[in-house]
Amino acid sequence: MVEKLMDASRDVSHQRGAGVAQDRWIGSSAPYIESGKGDAWGNEAARRGRKGSQRILGAATMPAPRTIADSLGLPAGTPVVTRQRLVLLDDQPIEYAQSFWPAGVAEGTALAQTGKIRGGAVTLLAELGYTPGSIDEDVQTRPPTKEEAEALHLSSNSEWVLTLTRTITTPDGRPYEVSVMVSPGRIGRHHYSMKVD
Repeated sequence: MVEKLMDASRDVSHQRGAGVAQDRWIGSSAPYIESGKGDAWGNEAARRGRKGSQRILGAATMPAPRTIADSLGLPAGTPVVTRQRLVLLDDQPIEYAQSFWPAGVAEGTALAQTGKIRGGAVTLLAELGYTPGSIDEDVQTRPPTKEEAEALHLSSNSEWVLTLTRTITTPDGRPYEVSVMVSPGRIGRHHYSMKVD
């Protein structure tokens, strides 16, 4: 049996003025799906002497787009809670992230509000009884949407983005979260390790 370890990593470079500094590191996805880790991105950046932060762009209940509904095992148009974030490195946008949860999971919780969540979304979900049993990730490149291009300060829509779509399922097989993380193609890389049992 081949089991995917959760150390999908992000290879980050940072632009400074007109030049590009190739400041790169390999980080683990595990802290981003484990409860009780607090601000995983801020902590990861700080370990490297950098400033990692997030800006909450919005939160709302909306009809699920077909691809999100399919991933969550819901009929298209079923209400879902969505939350958008802009991930920054040294105050520069490097990732636009949007998470979706079935309304029955997130409605009426801090996930449906625009404020920061004490302990983070993963900790809140664990308190609500939702912990990961399996994680499925899909990586692709594509042109950005207008919203993504603006949020990431892309020079034009001809600059493609790298997307990682993560679906998290409970130990008994119920999908409860889909996150779509979008970064400029020039700074993204995802690395996976496999364990053979």
